[in-house]
Order: sequence, then structure tokens, then C-alpha cells
Amino acid sequence: MGKQQISKKSDAASFYQVVWRWHFYAGIIFAPFLFILAFSGGVYLFKPQIESYLYQDMLVAATTEGVPLSYSSQVESVLESYPNATISSVVIDDDPSRTTEFVVSEDGVGSSVFVNPYTGDIQGKLNNEAKFSEVFKKIHSELLIAGTIGNRIVELAACWAVILLVTGLYIWWPRNRRSIWGTILPRFSKKGRVFWRDLHAVPAFWLSAFILVLIATGLPWSGVLGPQIQNVAATPQYAYSFGEKPESITLTKDVVDEVPWANENVAVPSSQQSNYIPLTIDETVGIFNEHSLSCHIRYQCRRGIMVYTRPHICNSPLTWPLCTWISIVVRF
Repeated sequence: MGKQQISKKSDAASFYQVVWRWHFYAGIIFAPFLFILAFSGGVYLFKPQIESYLYQDMLVAATTEGVPLSYSSQVESVLESYPNATISSVVIDDDPSRTTEFVVSEDGVGSSVFVNPYTGDIQGKLNNEAKFSEVFKKIHSELLIAGTIGNRIVELAACWAVILLVTGLYIWWPRNRRSIWGTILPRFSKKGRVFWRDLHAVPAFWLSAFILVLIATGLPWSGVLGPQIQNVAATPQYAYSFGEKPESITLTKDVVDEVPWANENVAVPSSQQSNYIPLTIDETVGIFNEHSLSCHIRYQCRRGIMVYTRPHICNSPLTWPLCTWISIVVRF
């Protein structure tokens, strides 16, 4: 009997050492990537505030006197200043003191041109790749390594973070210890290894659920797991099991840059050719305003498709995840 107990204790100690090694080496390899992701994600969270300060001279209209020009007139102003440019989208802000942002492509380079809506003057031009938010977005999603490699490293680090959590909780789990000190509260009176162990393990225990939520909500944007999650959550194959299935070669993400994750792979509605006159951007803005839709409006033109889209139920940043998008699509 005594030998069996000793054998069980020996097996448990051996398994504990294996888990500890997994936790240690996983932390050594992937902790630097996790620090980069945490920092870049935290900075990107304050994108509106940071860019409003950095690009204030371009985002805020120098003159706000008089009646705003029509958006068609502003389009003409952009094309006069940049005759070789192609306008791909227009972002209109509800704030009357803000400029109108025209996203253009010139010689294969994407840029944002900011127009004063009251005078039609160009207040600035900014390379989209050099934007503060784009730099940190690339760091967060690709480690600033363009292409698939960086994205896969980020996804691998996120998945190994789950292993770090599981192995860390196993190591933390109290064994024959009834005191709350060193388990759910750190022992500040201790020194050396015990102090640093508690300072690492106890806060990690309290934050483990929050960290797991962060990982789980980030994986839908990854390159491997992302499409699989989206197929189940957003566009399951069994959703149209009855009747004729709609087919479309154009997805929402192909014609709209900023779109909620759940709507990225939703097929764009198609329409038959008709004799109707295509809507202008001014007419579309009027339609949205008639329905009291708030936040930004985005006009896009790609591959012969004009798309006007605007988020609905988006009165504050706190309700952004609950936004739905209303789009008017015109083919020509």
C-alpha cells in the first residue's frame, strides 16, 4: 500500500514537472509576441483620439462659415486637384466641423484627401499606409510583416496563450493548501522566489477569464480559425436548406472597407438592369438623413459597383458592436 501511494505521488510529481516545462517554454517563446499584441491592440483602441490629435489640421475644417457645398462639388474639387486619381470611397462625418475624407488611388498608391466642405479647399493628403492606425493595425495583425507569415505567427501566439493559461492554472491549483495567501492573495511579506511566484500566479488567476475572452474574440479575425468560425457563426451552409439558394460572386467585404465581422461574407444583393437613373451621393445622403440614421456614411465605387452604406443603431462607441449596416447598391 505504501509503495502504491509513493508511486502515485511520483507520477503526479512527474506530470507536474511536464506541465511546468510546457508552461515555461511556451512563455519564453510566445510571451514577446503577446506583449507586442497587447501593446499594439491597446494603442489601436484609442485610434480616434490619437488620430484626431495627430491629423487635426486635416480632419478639422479651417473655415465653418456659410452653407456646406454639395458632395458632388467636393468630388469635382478632388478630381481637379488630382486629375489622375480615382475616388474609391468617401467618408462623411456627422460633425459639421470635420472635413470630408475622400479615399483615392493614384498610381497604385492609396491616399486620403481631406476637403473643407464649406470652401472646397484641399486641407491635406495622407498616405493610407502611413496612417498611425494602419501601422499599429499591421503590427497587431501581421507583426508589421506583410503577408501570411506574420498573420500565422500572431494566430499561433494567440493559440499558445490558451495553453499558457491552462498549464498556468494547473500549476497554480492549490494542493493541500487551505490558506488564501499565495492562492487568491499574494504573500507580500515573503521575499525572493515565493514573492515573485505569487506576484505572477495570483494576478494571472484573477485575469485568466478576461484573457481567455480577449483571445476568443480575436481569433475570428485570424487566417486559419477565422474563416471556420465565420462559416458556423455568420453564414452557415445549412441556413438556406429550403428553397432556392441565392448565389453571388460579390461579398460585402469586397465593396465595403469598414464592415462588421459578421457581415463580411454576406452576399451583396444583385438587381436587374433597368432604365432608372443611378443615385448620386447627395441623393443618397438625403435618403439616409430622412431615416434619421446616425454615424458615418461611406460611399464606395469598385469594379462598376456603387455602394452607399451606413451603420444603424450606433449612437456611441459603446454600442458599436450592436450596429447593423444598411446599404444601397447600384450597379452600372
